Amino acid sequence: MKYFVDEKSIVRHIWKNTDTVLLIFAGSAAEFALNKAVDWLYFTGTIPNNPLERLFSTVEYAQSIVFAEEERALATIDRITKIHQGVEQSRGQTIPDWAYRDVLYMLIDYSIRSFELLERKLEPREKAEIFNVFNRLGLRMGLKNLPRNFDDWLIDRKIHLENDLQKGTFTIHLYEQYKLHLGRSRYFVLLHIQRILVPKTVHKQLFTSSVFPTLFILKLYKMSRIVKLDQLIKSLLLPKKYKAELSKIGTFDNLSTH
Repeated sequence: MKYFVDEKSIVRHIWKNTDTVLLIFAGSAAEFALNKAVDWLYFTGTIPNNPLERLFSTVEYAQSIVFAEEERALATIDRITKIHQGVEQSRGQTIPDWAYRDVLYMLIDYSIRSFELLERKLEPREKAEIFNVFNRLGLRMGLKNLPRNFDDWLIDRKIHLENDLQKGTFTIHLYEQYKLHLGRSRYFVLLHIQRILVPKTVHKQLFTSSVFPTLFILKLYKMSRIVKLDQLIKSLLLPKKYKAELSKIGTFDNLSTH
């Protein structure tokens, strides 16, 4: 049986874990808010109206690709492509190629950053493997001008961060929606996690305070994992109505790489 992502892949190890998956989307939520193409999210209304619901639906799509047999994964990617094409037809415009690449680059970058923040430094070959998996996803979607390897991606990622981000009214409104749907205390935690997780370019546009409180929160959470309280803490960090969705992410915690 052939899978889209090899069973021994570091990508599976990263995406089977609830902690790293939530961090990936915490970082992406920050960068999404700054992206110059964020108006496309407002056209569909899904993220501004219910950012948490969109988070879990995106996680479900991503995991269904990472852990699926190759044919099923490719069918899922094709379905995502058709959804985007439908949005483009409805608006009468085409989503810019650079905007598609930005999203793909977030998946690569925050997969690496989240794992290294919680676990350990990744080997160069592991980073290259993460790039290769998501680059294949991009190629299947028909994205143009994708980098050839991880080193080329590092260069292009920096260019995208410098050119494609801008704090504006959409940024402010999205963060208001994050706060509304999370509540004050959970929103506080989100901000501090983002402060230590995002690239410097993103941090500079969104935040001004130090990362000391974040480092304390992170250390406390790592200690909770040792004494098996992390599931309780995770349930406290998200509203109760999302408990079932959180559990779905966690089903991949039971998968083992061989």
